[in-house]
Amino acid sequence: MLAAQRKDHLLDLLARDGRVVAKAVADELGVSEDAIRRDLRELAEEGKLQRVYGGALPIPEPERPVRDRHGLATESKERVARAAVARIRPGATIVLDAGTTTLAMARLLPSGAGITVITPSPVVALSVAEHSDARVVMIGGELTRHSLVTGGGLAMEAIQHLAADVFFLGVTGVDPLHGLTTGELDDAVTKRALASRCTETVVLASEEKVGAAARFPVLPFEAITAIITDPLDANPIVERLAALISARE
Repeated sequence: MLAAQRKDHLLDLLARDGRVVAKAVADELGVSEDAIRRDLRELAEEGKLQRVYGGALPIPEPERPVRDRHGLATESKERVARAAVARIRPGATIVLDAGTTTLAMARLLPSGAGITVITPSPVVALSVAEHSDARVVMIGGELTRHSLVTGGGLAMEAIQHLAADVFFLGVTGVDPLHGLTTGELDDAVTKRALASRCTETVVLASEEKVGAAARFPVLPFEAITAIITDPLDANPIVERLAALISARE
């Protein structure tokens, strides 16, 4: 098979499966892994895919502004949010990350439970105040207009003085191979800082997040307590994620 044919095959695989595993393709085509890696490198240089360890992924789409994400997988996010709220113990101090699933959680928080909510998101903070009697602690800092979350030096300084029971973490992608990822570097840094100040970190993974991958890693699976997925999500990756978490127990 000519190099041009191999490249077309690689792009077809990427479109069909959402990923390319170099060893598997090499075995399938009866060529060396070096040849496949060379093809992937050239395709990456042409801007047609993103090389990762062991293969390739599609070029990640730019992170959508938060206002454009409200209509994505709305019912799935609601189911994940309900499952997450059910984990909150009375009197707990929790951190709600910025994002549309945590915004759904904010609308579902119970009153009379003595909960304290810490958040870097003004939108989430206002929703918590509107829908519950929870105490609200805002993390100050510079507001990123794209994601509507505070960050930067002031936020990092404030985070170092906080402590919480559970961090409900929102990410762009949750994938067994590529881990927990997000599309903004500064957001990834803020998320790691928040996780370091919490006893537990719980990942929120509605259906459009499962199997997706973005450019910047957030945390390894070893650093999280649980992943909450949509109970109606039939994606086989959900079972692989559950196995990853249960294998540590």
